[in-house]
Amino acid sequence: MQRRIYCSRQIWLTARRFCISLAVLIFIWGCAAQSNTVMVKDTSKGVKVDTIISGNSGKTVSFDEMMADLNTHQMIFVGEKHAIQSQHANQLEIIKAVFKNSPSMVVGMEMFDRSYQPVLDLWSAGVLDEETFLRKVHWYANWRYDFALYRDILLFIKNNKIKIVALNIPSYIASRIRVGGIENLSDDDKSYLPKEIDTQNAAYRDYVEKAFNQHQFSGNAKFDDFYMAQCVWDEVMAESIAANLGNKKIVALAGNGHIQYKYGIPDRAFRRTGIPFRTIYQASVGEEIELSVADFIWITPAN
Repeated sequence: MQRRIYCSRQIWLTARRFCISLAVLIFIWGCAAQSNTVMVKDTSKGVKVDTIISGNSGKTVSFDEMMADLNTHQMIFVGEKHAIQSQHANQLEIIKAVFKNSPSMVVGMEMFDRSYQPVLDLWSAGVLDEETFLRKVHWYANWRYDFALYRDILLFIKNNKIKIVALNIPSYIASRIRVGGIENLSDDDKSYLPKEIDTQNAAYRDYVEKAFNQHQFSGNAKFDDFYMAQCVWDEVMAESIAANLGNKKIVALAGNGHIQYKYGIPDRAFRRTGIPFRTIYQASVGEEIELSVADFIWITPAN
């Protein structure tokens, strides 16, 4: 009797260990699967790394199929999470593919404000070495992200003498608007402002308000000032694109927040030019996105 009880207990313990091990494996497999996908809310499906999907149809497309569409548009906006290397590699692939068909193209970059345009022109002309370039654009005072993330893009630009368009406003202007309001800028500061500032997009306002509410601001921060700073930021970049477009194609590189749903830079550039465009949002694994976030969504690793 004791032996049967002992054997039964051993069977029970073995089964229990098996169930626990199976549960752990299922959990690990589930986490691995989840960490390798982006969830698309519209379809309730996970999309794996290195997949490109059409925001219009929700279907997977190849890089060549995406480029066939992009190459029919003059303005192309490619988003990024600034610290993710794979996303910059994707941007470079798009630039190379556009350059192949349109060697007179230009590249717009959020990373530089317009006061640095003369330095960017020297870089594109092949006049500056990397160290001199970094010092002249005050890279680590202004943008601060590791230059290695952008080196390959900027070397391709330099080697092929592609014009860079500095899109941005000096960062201190936006900061002063956030903390003191646009009306309290000095006349010198106001000279950097875009000629048009649209604050009427309700969806964009809601997005910025959610971001505002997630931050802790010192002092007497006001949402209206924060929202105005964001609008000025996007309007300046749209104005920079419109002023430098002419009959050339432009690939504009900016953070995802500036291109998502098109209400940041893209719609504002369209308002100025009337020229149709395409947007590419780069989603890293673990995100949830909607198909309407962009014309194309490129799934990337998280680093």
